[in-house]
Amino acid sequence: MTKPRIGALALLAAGILISLFVYYSQIPGNNFSGFPFKLGLDLNGGSHLVYQADVSKLKADDVNGGMETLRQVIERRVNPTGVSETIVQTETATINGQQVHKLVVELPGVTDINEAVKHIGETPVLEFKTENPNATTSVAITASSTDESRAAAYAARFQSTELTGRFLEGAQVQFDPNTNQPVVALTFNDQGKTLFDQITKNNIGKIVAIFLDGQIISAPVVQGEISDGKAIITGRFTPQEARDLANSLKYGALPVPIALIGTQSIGASLGANALAASVKAGMIGFLIISLFLIIWYRLPGLLAVVSLALYTAINLAIYKLYPVVLTSAGLAGFILSIGMAVDGNILIFERMREEFAKGLDLEAGIREGFARAWLSIRDSNLSSIITAIILYTFATSALIKGFAFVFLIGVLVSLFTAITVTRTFLLALGVKKYEGFRKFLFGHGLFGHGSHLEMNGTKDNIKK
Repeated sequence: MTKPRIGALALLAAGILISLFVYYSQIPGNNFSGFPFKLGLDLNGGSHLVYQADVSKLKADDVNGGMETLRQVIERRVNPTGVSETIVQTETATINGQQVHKLVVELPGVTDINEAVKHIGETPVLEFKTENPNATTSVAITASSTDESRAAAYAARFQSTELTGRFLEGAQVQFDPNTNQPVVALTFNDQGKTLFDQITKNNIGKIVAIFLDGQIISAPVVQGEISDGKAIITGRFTPQEARDLANSLKYGALPVPIALIGTQSIGASLGANALAASVKAGMIGFLIISLFLIIWYRLPGLLAVVSLALYTAINLAIYKLYPVVLTSAGLAGFILSIGMAVDGNILIFERMREEFAKGLDLEAGIREGFARAWLSIRDSNLSSIITAIILYTFATSALIKGFAFVFLIGVLVSLFTAITVTRTFLLALGVKKYEGFRKFLFGHGLFGHGSHLEMNGTKDNIKK
């Protein structure tokens, strides 16, 4: 009996610590303030931008890949601003019999449309430029040079070529086998291979500069003609710098042009109202469920409420640490998962009641009740897990994905709290016999101790 009590105390202590973390991480200025909840557009307010993509120059087989690359490029451009809650997704609609491809960008917390558009920026351009032999001016570049002076110097020194990022097939980080230094390997498609062959052939010993959005990101010297469409950019890169350069090369150029066709600003007050309504609904639901469990199942119900509180704290901590972007749909998934957690406890308590009716003592009835309920709980939760995974995998809407992900977390945590936590608390009580006042504490219903009726063959011979 000592072991269950130690386990129960450990679970209580863990629950208190997790709850304190969830509470204090919402208060600015302390050691845990770096873990706030990540709120989506509908709860935090922000901007909703819709772009239309021009895929007319892409082959039919390349459209889906091009739109996915477009999404990745825009996401990469937005996330470095620190707006990690941003949602970037593609949509396809049919208008007048023609397919229209759209890019939807949601920026929580950015309510100024002009600022939101700046987060996206203009269509980025990745260019390969050669030294300009006709340059008549030379602008010195130093560490203290401004961005404007650097741009002027590079514009005077280099000239554009036909080779741009749309001919780049891939870029990845590799390590030089001799020096073990990180390098960036480039691969061009067939058309880019021809262009790169000509550029390197005509510029041996010269610089071929790589520009992204008009800013130079690399200036390698051509060592020889490259005809296979593959190149290695060397330099004193750190591994992170090499990865950043590879990402810039890989995702720097949009595969298709886009045009802003719609904007919507969602005020912070609307988001705050939605959040307050969601929290209120959750608290009311938790209170009603707690009252039901305590009134109907008494002492086991009270312990189930404690287990449910621990379940809530664990979920909220996961949302902070992962971090999970919470939307109104996600909160709905969380509230629904609370119902799944309660359902598991109810199955267990009903099985316990049946075991007590067979004459088992409390400890044996508790153990047998949990053992019998486990199969039903396992199967019902497994079906919910499969459903959540299917929704998350195949849904195109970010809201549905958010609902499925939060619901999946809730179901997995409920398996732990229903089977492990509640069971540990019940066994830690150390009670044995099912008699006297204990029948009332472990009974169920509004009145009586919840014992059963036994039939002895005739309608007139019924005993309690």
